[in-house]
Amino acid sequence: MNRFYLLFSIRRHATASLLAIVLVAIAMGCQNQNQTAQKLSQDTTTVQKVDTELTFNNVDLEQADEQGQTVWKVKAVQATYSQDQQVAQVKNPTGELFQDGKSVYRIQAQEGEVHQDGKQLFLKGQIVATDPKSGLVLRGNELEWRPQEDLLIVRNQLTGSHKQVQAVAQEARVFSRKQRVELQGKVVANTTEPATQLRTEQLTWLIPEERLIADRAIAIDRYQDKKITARSTANSGEFNLKTKIATLKENAQIALVDPPVQVASNSAVWDLNIETVTTDQPVRVVHHQEKMTMTAKRGRMDLRQQIAYLNGDVVGSGQKGQTINSQRLTWTIPTQLVEAQGNVVYRQTQPPVSFTGDKAVGKLQNESLVVSSSGSGRRVVTEIIP
Repeated sequence: MNRFYLLFSIRRHATASLLAIVLVAIAMGCQNQNQTAQKLSQDTTTVQKVDTELTFNNVDLEQADEQGQTVWKVKAVQATYSQDQQVAQVKNPTGELFQDGKSVYRIQAQEGEVHQDGKQLFLKGQIVATDPKSGLVLRGNELEWRPQEDLLIVRNQLTGSHKQVQAVAQEARVFSRKQRVELQGKVVANTTEPATQLRTEQLTWLIPEERLIADRAIAIDRYQDKKITARSTANSGEFNLKTKIATLKENAQIALVDPPVQVASNSAVWDLNIETVTTDQPVRVVHHQEKMTMTAKRGRMDLRQQIAYLNGDVVGSGQKGQTINSQRLTWTIPTQLVEAQGNVVYRQTQPPVSFTGDKAVGKLQNESLVVSSSGSGRRVVTEIIP
């Protein structure tokens, strides 16, 4: 009995020990299997990450079009490729953009996105794009290059600098082959010699032709000693950077600041060099302070001397109701002297009288005009209006 018990006890303890060993082995096997699975999962994730993002430092990226011509060369501190290796995210890119195999822009930025199909290149942050041919420098926070369209776009806090023009706008679209720049959105362009500012919503700059063209409302201000001396507005117009001539179309108005004189016509040519305004369309000249108005079929205004030369069916009127009609009239605004010629008719209300002759000289403002006739046998006709 005692022997059986001892043997049973030994066998029981041996069985328990064997069971424990088996359980430990199973547990260790499960743990190893979990660790292996976890390691495999981590390795798979690492492989996937490597496959998804290929990162290189200090890289040179060069892209050619279907004809084998280079469209851009970009150096970057770092480039990270997508899984299909068609898009590269780059840091601190610098380089050149090409058109027809020639370098047309030098560029730099904080970061960018390069498409390996050669169709698009995007740059962001502190953009600087320089056209070495024209000297144009564009700055902004976004740049897009579409070589197949010959189109460079710079936007977001855009500024442009050139020896002839300094400009700000919301966006610039540049076409390298035609050397044409399209400025869009709240455009302000400043020129020098003479100092001029143009404002519009869209401005086309033809660099070789040295012309700024607006096909919508435009305002042009003339400055002297940092003060505005004359303002102009029109529904459309253009400014020649070489000749300093502004051509204003549709509802053109040029206003002097001192004295407050306004010239209005459907079309006008403003020469900022010699300070004249010329129009071959019906024109109106108004002196707001003196309440004097002159109209004619055409005319020329010397802004520097403040003299208006009017031709064709001239009609002048003053604040007291006095009027003068003639074929030609010269109005010297500082002295208010009027010289009229050709079929002159002068009328006044106090007293009610009219004079007809060939010529009239005097001041319409205070009704002190002398009407005369120069032809033989012609006399001045006076008519008292009842």
